[in-house]
Amino acid sequence: MQIESLKVFCDLAETESFTKAAQINEVTQSAVSQQISSLERLFKSLLIERSKKKFRLTREGQVLYDYSKQVIATYEALHSKLQEIKDIISGTIRIATIYSIGLHDLPPYLKKFLKAYPTVNVHVEYRRANQVYEDVMGNVVDLGLVAYPTRDSKLEVFPLRRDPLVLVCHPLHPFAKHKSIKLKALSGQKFIGFEPDIPTRKALDKILKENSVEVEHVMEFDNIETVKRAVEIDAGVAIVPQGTVVQEVLKQTLAQVSLDDGEFYRPLAAIYKKNKVLSPAMKQFLSIVKDEKTA
Repeated sequence: MQIESLKVFCDLAETESFTKAAQINEVTQSAVSQQISSLERLFKSLLIERSKKKFRLTREGQVLYDYSKQVIATYEALHSKLQEIKDIISGTIRIATIYSIGLHDLPPYLKKFLKAYPTVNVHVEYRRANQVYEDVMGNVVDLGLVAYPTRDSKLEVFPLRRDPLVLVCHPLHPFAKHKSIKLKALSGQKFIGFEPDIPTRKALDKILKENSVEVEHVMEFDNIETVKRAVEIDAGVAIVPQGTVVQEVLKQTLAQVSLDDGEFYRPLAAIYKKNKVLSPAMKQFLSIVKDEKTA
């Protein structure tokens, strides 16, 4: 029996998907099935109730899962410690990130990290916020990069930085003549927003409500790039993280206006599963993305 087989079994138990377990371990679904069958023969026990309707571990399967997690955690801690002793930074880091962080915040940090540690292989997946959490919880990825991190007893939250929120509008919009405006000025304005389930939208709704501002949502999108394109054609105004509109403001396809009523920020964070053993490569990556000087 190998550690790899136990890890495949744990990944299958956590994702409840042969497809995802195969993806995580970079093997075929057939290989996952074969390793599970091999474990069942070894322990002379049925580990999974095979049903098309519901995935469920048997009692023996649950016991094997509980103990296997301890074995894997010990093995990963041992591997990590030996790497630290040898001062080796290598391996693979799997990251899931929301689009805005992946496109605008991550690149300079990733460039710095890969230059410092060229032997580390970094896989980056662009996902919606809820999918980032699912991937982290399901062990599909090692780290998640999100905005407005949700507290969860099964997750560790590693705060990164706060990105100021600004108003953006078409360069010929009346707001573009001002360096700053009060939120009240947005009352009745045509507003380009994010879809209701996106954390940044929820935060903006709260800000507007607390300041008794009602806007007219004319368009809603699931990513920052489409929001910006809608503002560029003067379909409405939007409140977005400042770091996502640097290029458009420089090219003067968008005008940026500060908000007078206070300092509004979008907090960014890395998340990973609680009790996860962080490899030396992951620790170095988190150290670099935390560094304010890199951006």
